[in-house]
Amino acid sequence: MLILAKAVLAFMIGFILSILFGVVIIPLLKKMNAKQTVSVFLTKHKEKEGTPTMGGLIFIIPTIISVIILLLWNKIELTYNLGIVLFVFIAYGLLGFIDDYLIIKRHDNVGLSETQKLIGQILIALIFFLLFRLGGREPVLEIYTLGIEINLGWFYWLLILLMLVATTNAVNLTDGLDGLAGGLSAIAFLAFGMIVWASLGIEGNEDIGIFCFILVGSLIAFCFFNTYPAKVFMGDTGSLALGGTLAAVSIVSSHELTLIVVAGVFVIETLVCIIQRVSVKLTGRRLFLMTPLHHHFEKLGWHELDIVKTFWFFGIVLAAIAILWGVWI
Repeated sequence: MLILAKAVLAFMIGFILSILFGVVIIPLLKKMNAKQTVSVFLTKHKEKEGTPTMGGLIFIIPTIISVIILLLWNKIELTYNLGIVLFVFIAYGLLGFIDDYLIIKRHDNVGLSETQKLIGQILIALIFFLLFRLGGREPVLEIYTLGIEINLGWFYWLLILLMLVATTNAVNLTDGLDGLAGGLSAIAFLAFGMIVWASLGIEGNEDIGIFCFILVGSLIAFCFFNTYPAKVFMGDTGSLALGGTLAAVSIVSSHELTLIVVAGVFVIETLVCIIQRVSVKLTGRRLFLMTPLHHHFEKLGWHELDIVKTFWFFGIVLAAIAILWGVWI
């Protein structure tokens, strides 16, 4: 019962602070003219032109404040692993903030170039890698359920760099419909909160679990403002922070492979984009009407709400499978 009480407390603090913060910051974003510019290829989204962006601040800042409150309240401890997870959360959030700021300043849909954004993502991933390695982590891939340990050597360090960059971009690609990325991220962090909490022997497992539950509460509050019709978009500020943090949590908890299942919808969205690019380059043909995948369904005539609910459904199923595999079985 104590574990459940801690999880509920963490959730409620994140939720309440984010609701309050959202009520305050959305009018401020409007006054600052922090408006989203919709892509010319998304004709159905023209009515969304001018919706405030940078909404990721609604769950990033309250989550950080919540962690500080619980630290001062002695409810959690700032362990080494939690520290490097927080570093990733803040660093990727700042990178996304810069990108969103440039989009707003230029009044178009172009912020940092793809190369600039990729360099920033890799630099943050490299710092995480150095901190992670200084923490004494061995390059071992563990599959707890099967009792398997595989020493990957230097390939493991390459793997974690790839995970951070790939997951960050995957969440960013999925952030294209109201509530889609926010809802899927809440589901994913709820799953990882439970999985990490059960990962005995991992330094700070309980504290990282509480961080995940805080973030779930903050994300659900954000979805109150972001679900259709959205009053605010998370922007790269939110999507980069969520993707990088999701990967970081899976790495520090030694559940790297579990990430593929928990983030299954994000993975599929990314694979569809890659397949489309390869197909166009090699054959000149498009296999999908538009990518990422959620836009393909829009082109087929699906309503935005139906697409989001369907993707959420699959996100919940995959999260449940991951929890069963990583915790119960």
